[in-house]
Amino acid sequence: MQGIKKFIPTEKKVAYINALLKVGFDTLDMGSFVSPKWIPQMADTAEVIKKIDVSNSASKLSVVVANMRGAEDAVQYDAITYVGFPFSISETFQQRNTNGGLEDAYETVSKMITVCNTNNKIFIAYLSMAFGNPYGDEWSVDVAQKWIRKLQQAGIDYIMLSDTIGVANEQSIEYFFKNITTLFPSIDFGAHFHTTSTTWKQKVESAYKNGCNRFDGAIKGFGGCPMAKDDLTGNMPTENLINYFAEIGEETGINAIAFAHAMILANDIFPQPIIADHYKPK
Repeated sequence: MQGIKKFIPTEKKVAYINALLKVGFDTLDMGSFVSPKWIPQMADTAEVIKKIDVSNSASKLSVVVANMRGAEDAVQYDAITYVGFPFSISETFQQRNTNGGLEDAYETVSKMITVCNTNNKIFIAYLSMAFGNPYGDEWSVDVAQKWIRKLQQAGIDYIMLSDTIGVANEQSIEYFFKNITTLFPSIDFGAHFHTTSTTWKQKVESAYKNGCNRFDGAIKGFGGCPMAKDDLTGNMPTENLINYFAEIGEETGINAIAFAHAMILANDIFPQPIIADHYKPK
C-alpha cells in the first residue's frame, strides 16, 4: 500500500488484513512505523494493529521500521512478531531510504536487535539492492557477503535477499542461495523479489531449487519501494507463488476460499495490477 498516494481509509485496511489473517499465510507484513512525512499511507499503522483480530489466526505479524524510534514503537505491540529493517548494500539507496549511510544503518541495526531481543521480537534485515543497484554504487557478491557477515556478527538470524529493482536473474539467484546459505548456515534466508510478468517464475524456481523456503509476495503484484526510483517495480504476486507451488505439488496451507475473498477486497483497494499472468483457479 505504501506507494499509493490516495490515503486508504483505516477501516478498509483493517477489513483487508482481517481477511488475509484467515488465508493461512505464515506471516503478514501489515504496516510500517515510519515517518508519515515520507510514507503518509502508513501513518495509521498503530491504529490498524489495535483494530485487527488476531485471535483466530496462526499468522504472525510483521512491520517495517526505518529508525530506532520506529523500532521502539513497534516492540510495544504484543501482536507483532517480526520487526524488519531495510538494510541496503547500496550507499545511495540507504541514504534515500533511511536518511543515513551504511555504517550508520549498521549501528542502528545493532541497537534494534537489542531492543527486539529485550521485547521478545524477531528482527529481520531486508538486504535491499542485494542483486544490484541503479546508482552506480559498488556491487558484487563479495560486497553482499561482507555485509551479511557483519549482520551475522550483530546477531541477525533472518535475512530476506531483496531484488529491489527487479534485476536478479536465474544465475544470480542460484549463486546466492546455493553459496550464501552454505557460507552462513545459521541464518534463515528468504526471497523478496520484485519482478515483471515474464520473469517471476524463473526467479521463484531458481530460489526454491537452491534451498529457499521463505518467499514474500503481494496480492496482484502491486507495489515496490517508492524510495528506490520514480517507477515502482512490481512485487512478486502472491497468487503466482500459490499457483507455482500447487503445480509442483507443494502444500502451502492456503485456504483457497479465504484467499479468493481477500482477492476481491484487493481489487477494491489497489489500482490495476503491474504484474500480468496472474493465478487463475483451476
